[in-house]
Amino acid sequence: MENFRAYRIDQQDGKIVAGFATLNIDDLTAGDVVIKVSHSTINYKDALAATGAGRILRSFPLVGGIDLAGVVVSSENDSFTEGDPVLVNGCGLSETFDGGYAEYARVKADSVVPLPTGMDAAQAMQIGTAGYTAALAIHRMEQNNQSPDGGPIVVTGATGGVGSIAVDMLDGCGYAAVAVTGKAEQSDYLKSIGAKEILIRDEIDLGKRPMEKAQWGGAIDNLGGDYLTWLTRTVNYGGNIASIGLAASHELNTTVIPFILRAVCLLGINSVDTPRDLRLQVWNRIGNDLRPRHLDTIGSRTIGFDELPDAFQAYIDGTVTGRTVVEIGS
Repeated sequence: MENFRAYRIDQQDGKIVAGFATLNIDDLTAGDVVIKVSHSTINYKDALAATGAGRILRSFPLVGGIDLAGVVVSSENDSFTEGDPVLVNGCGLSETFDGGYAEYARVKADSVVPLPTGMDAAQAMQIGTAGYTAALAIHRMEQNNQSPDGGPIVVTGATGGVGSIAVDMLDGCGYAAVAVTGKAEQSDYLKSIGAKEILIRDEIDLGKRPMEKAQWGGAIDNLGGDYLTWLTRTVNYGGNIASIGLAASHELNTTVIPFILRAVCLLGINSVDTPRDLRLQVWNRIGNDLRPRHLDTIGSRTIGFDELPDAFQAYIDGTVTGRTVVEIGS
């Protein structure tokens, strides 16, 4: 196989150094499926890894990118054959294995997911890890008896990738989605993708008592910190809070009162290490009842591979709305 381009992250003298490199397939971490990558995407985690703003990689050097979509070139596993359209998200990409920012990827078969019927590679990456995480949260909540009858679902960090797709999916499934955002200027965007109500983050009275007035059937939280504490105080009896991110803080200061008096459930959502059976279930739902209806609005931004290095800082600065797709190859 010919040499190919990859965006590689390394560590030199304790500092992160990232840039394009020419590799061959033997330079990649071990795997039994080789994929010609056509599209990837940018997640907050990708920006942390590429800029060194967060400690993401567990070994160096590695190709960046926690998402990829393309077609199988070769497979040592009978589950996949040449030409199969596939995707990979999470599963240690750009942590312990080479990721999706390369024209070719070599991955373990257990991490490979067939592209959902009726979905192309670009659409799969408009969804990517962000959309998968949103779907996993809804799936876990519904496994724990969440339903639209339980009341509105709050989504914090609603203009981000996870938040935007969560709002879309919730609305499509009959939930009343309440969007919490620090970007008041994006209210029209949030309404266009299904939000029934907009709350401006800095205007929320977070309360001080162990329990405040119950307002929500459940929540999907991307912030952590005081906002997650607020959700524990205000979710109604039997409601689920899916904890996804820590954009505000990794800390949580609360009491056991909401859990023992209102039976509130706090669900941890890990999109990286999901068992394969559950991963396939969730992607199947993304191709069916959880298929986002506003992908062209949420994922309207597409950049070329050459533009990738200049795209990360906006994620660190928190100025990005929706999703960014990266075109890797034809």
